[in-house]
Amino acid sequence: MNIISNKWVFRVKYNANGDVDKFKARLVARGFEQTAGVDFHETFSPVIKPCTIRLIFTLVVTNQWSIQQIDVNNAFLNGDLKETVYMSQPEGFADSLHPTYVCKLQKALYGLKQAPRAWFLKLTGFLSSIGFKQSVADSSLFYESSNGAQMFILIYVDDIRSFGGDSKQISSVIQLLNDQFALKTLGEVDYFLGMEAHRSAAGLVLSQSKYIHDFLVKIHMLDCKPSLTPISTGHKLSLKDNKEFDQPSLYRSVVGTLQYLTFTRPDIAFTINKLSQFLHQPTMHHWLTCKHLLRYLRGTMSLGIMFKPAARMLLEAYSDADWASSVDDRKSTVDIVCFLVVIC
Repeated sequence: MNIISNKWVFRVKYNANGDVDKFKARLVARGFEQTAGVDFHETFSPVIKPCTIRLIFTLVVTNQWSIQQIDVNNAFLNGDLKETVYMSQPEGFADSLHPTYVCKLQKALYGLKQAPRAWFLKLTGFLSSIGFKQSVADSSLFYESSNGAQMFILIYVDDIRSFGGDSKQISSVIQLLNDQFALKTLGEVDYFLGMEAHRSAAGLVLSQSKYIHDFLVKIHMLDCKPSLTPISTGHKLSLKDNKEFDQPSLYRSVVGTLQYLTFTRPDIAFTINKLSQFLHQPTMHHWLTCKHLLRYLRGTMSLGIMFKPAARMLLEAYSDADWASSVDDRKSTVDIVCFLVVIC
């Protein structure tokens, strides 16, 4: 029998303007102590794709739909565990008469490997029961159409966004969700998933300036000299173009954090793709290229992506190949890209 431990996690939650929203305490299981095949089997985390967010926001702005933010209170606790999981008693709540007793978990707890999947299965089952269908292209997107009105629901772990042209339909679905789960409605979208949303008559702007600022402060690069480009043009990265970087974990952490910026910064997607190819063995040159990207972000913190109402939409597809472009093994890069072209 495997017994996992736990800990209390304390966080300060902030509003979009930087003010303190609340102080939060949460009991978290140490999932890294779980054993695959014993304490958990399949894992999955409901994370919406960046292209799905851009597509839905384009439809929202074009059709003047409402965007409602919904936060599920302690979402993972709604998930039902199918595996047998034992956990030690929480600090401060141990039974003095039976200090050696352990807890047999019935519900998913934050930190467990299978907790996101258990919660997602619970939510998916409920949405299907009230008429929603799951997108084939993105499993975190759900849609429903009735009486000529469309409604979409996006899921990012425990954050839910609802879109649609019928406010009564949205209110009805939110009420059904609230009856099943404990919800907190946050109204029209303004700040979510580390992104600031500013809506006006001209359209909607998504940016991650606060996310970039906080990250640059964390790695002590807020006062660096800005760069004009995300990567030096005309130079190819290779596997052994310099000596190995002595802090590979730092490199992986920085590149992993930068990947989240592609939600609103497609201009850095190519550079991040290149840097991600050397996570297993970064060199000093790879790290310098990464710092070059950080200096570019320092000078472009206020940039974002703007969605304008579309007069017409066209679906276009392109394919290209860069024959034998890899310096290390002469492999080619081939890809197909589909665009929803918005003509304003």
